[in-house]
Amino acid sequence: MSNAFVFPGQGSQVVGMGQALADAFPVARAVFAEVDDALGEKLSAIMWDGPIETLTLTANTQPALMAASLAAIRVLESEAGLDLARDAAFVAGHSLGEYSALAAAGSLSIADTARLLRLRGTAMQTATPVGAGAMAAILGLDFDQVRAVAAEAAEGQVCDIANDNAPGQVVVSGDAAAVERACVIAKREGAARAIPLTVSAPFHSSLIGAAAEAMREALAGVEMRAPKVPLVANVTARPVSDPAEIKSLLVKQVTGTVRWRESVAFMAEAGVTRLVEVGTGKVLSGLTKRIARQVASVNVGTPADVASFAVVEAVG
Repeated sequence: MSNAFVFPGQGSQVVGMGQALADAFPVARAVFAEVDDALGEKLSAIMWDGPIETLTLTANTQPALMAASLAAIRVLESEAGLDLARDAAFVAGHSLGEYSALAAAGSLSIADTARLLRLRGTAMQTATPVGAGAMAAILGLDFDQVRAVAAEAAEGQVCDIANDNAPGQVVVSGDAAAVERACVIAKREGAARAIPLTVSAPFHSSLIGAAAEAMREALAGVEMRAPKVPLVANVTARPVSDPAEIKSLLVKQVTGTVRWRESVAFMAEAGVTRLVEVGTGKVLSGLTKRIARQVASVNVGTPADVASFAVVEAVG
């Protein structure tokens, strides 16, 4: 069985995430303590006690989701004998999850990853005035159809493809008026639904170029090592291992399209037979079923998940 380990992005957060792992395993507690120390505050308390409104602030959500994912990876290593270099063909992550993937694969320290994601979340949040941008999910049209919709809707403004998540699920991002026009045009073109998203900024659009520059500067000052296994990058949907190239792609990722559909399809074509979603939620597993039905999905975010994974590995 060929595994890829994948890491969720924004939208998977929930109050209480990671707490059961911390209660059960010292290595998980150590991850949350390291993140808290790196940020100089008890992010773990927000993760476990809420309120959800505070956890959902982008500057909190991004390092919190990483912390939950890395806690799960450390438990898999200690309890299930996971060795990514031996047991994984690739790692990948959805948007901020790309940083989680790099930390899991040894490219970045957990502390550096927490600080980068705090900066990334803050920079993305503040790159545009509140209310100036918007995002919407277009359901029932393929990527090329939505690209045409976005081009028609722009009318001199910004309407970019933010996420190509799965067949029939594409997200647009940009100026609020342009995104609103895109929803109307998409329905005219046969979309099943066009859903405005509750977001604080137009993520993965050219409107937040200031955040990309902030990340370029931050990444320049951080040590990055080659990952133990290749990272399938969001903006290319292809594997990369060179640290300088990874840093460049992380900068481009801020304003570029998250090519998740193509990334999963690439891994499937490369022989991956199981995607292990590490951390909170099952969003990526759901997308996998729509992209590559032949690829099995496993979620690891709780002690019970770890126990099940250990059994599968022992038998396999």
